[in-house]
Formats: sequence, structure tokens, C-alpha cells
Amino acid sequence: MSDADVRFYFDPVCPFAWMTSKWVRMVAAQRDYTVDWRFISLRLINSGIDYDSHFPVGYEEGHTSGLRLLRVAARTRAEHGRPAVGRFYESVSSEIFDAPTAADLTPATRGSRAFVEPLLARAGLPAGLADALDDTRWDGEIRAEGDEALALTGRDVGTPIIHFSPPEGTAFFGPVISRLPAPEDAVRLWDYVTGLAAFPGFAELKRSLRERPQLRSFGVDPGTAGAEEDWHAGSRKTTP
Repeated sequence: MSDADVRFYFDPVCPFAWMTSKWVRMVAAQRDYTVDWRFISLRLINSGIDYDSHFPVGYEEGHTSGLRLLRVAARTRAEHGRPAVGRFYESVSSEIFDAPTAADLTPATRGSRAFVEPLLARAGLPAGLADALDDTRWDGEIRAEGDEALALTGRDVGTPIIHFSPPEGTAFFGPVISRLPAPEDAVRLWDYVTGLAAFPGFAELKRSLRERPQLRSFGVDPGTAGAEEDWHAGSRKTTP
């Protein structure tokens, strides 16, 4: 087990988890916090759901690519330690969401060996870890870690899940943010969020209207604001 200041449960293909993770990294650098990057697979937590009726076209393939990447992350942790997971997550998801070609990536591409191997190298990790992409032996560990996160929050949530001051502290889904705060605002936002989390009776503060996240994969350039849309269960509503 880790004695980190924060436990952050992520799926590498979740854009809001990625945006929140960038903010958490800013706070960790300013506050000298340690972060334990843990796994929650959108594909596994939705394994009992009919994708065709609950999600837009393409989400099942997208979530499956996230599971494939988490298998590599699990093997990375087993062979290279917990800090290596943060490097892998940053390398992979920055390419998925922030690279100039991010909007053109398909789920099949981002779950492929050709995509993962150079990103492992960028993170200072062996390319051979990509062997885990198709290795379902890691799925039990990934599922158990997702169940661990959901046991802290309840099951009607998504990603990311943050566990503040573990093991005794409270865990919440989110916060869901669409823009990265300025460095001088990052810690202030953190203090607001942890202040709410510290109140024993606080459970939820939510709105489904969200800006498109400030990520190139959504066609939103850094420094600009995305169009506001109505989101439900992690996806944009396509009907009125």
C-alpha cells in the first residue's frame, strides 16, 4: 500500500480525469504532495451496461482502449513501481488529448502497440511493457482497484475519483473541470474542494452543463473556452 497524500483513480481515455489530473499535478508541485495514481476502468465498471442504449456510438471501443492501456499501467506498476504509473499516465494521456494530432486519433489507434511503445520510451520505460495490452490477467487487479474506488464513493459516479488524505479522508468523484486554472489559482481551488470534502455531511454539488474540455482532442485550443453542452453519464447528450 502507498502512504501518498492523494489517491487519484483514473482511466487514461477519460478527458475529465486527464484535465483534473493536470490540476492535481500543479497542486502537488506547489504543496509538495505525493500522488498515488490508481486504476478505474470505465469499460469494467460499465460491463453490465448495454452500450448501444446508454452511450453514443464509439464509446464501447473507446472504453476498451482505456482498459488495454490500464493493463500496461498495471504491469508498469508491478515491474517499475508506483511512481512509474504517473509517468506512463502523463505520457499516454497527453498524447491522447493534448497533442496536435489528438483530434484525429481513433480508439483502435490509441489502444495499439504502435501508439504505446514510443510513449513508454518517452516515459523512460521499456517498450516491452506493451505486451500487456492483450493480457487479460491484469483485469482482475484493475477491476478490484475500481471496486475499491467505488466503495469509497458509491457506484453512481464516473472518473476521476480522488481520495483526499487517505486512508481516513473522504473520497469524491471529480471535481470535473473543463479548464486548467492558472498556477496562482490552482491551490486556492484545491483548498475550496478539500474544504467541502472535509465536512462530514457534504455529498454532492453538480451540474450537467459543462464546457467542452480545454483539450485539442475536443477542438479546443489552450487558453480558449469550449462551447457549453449538456453531459450525461460522461457523454454529451445528442438529443434535446
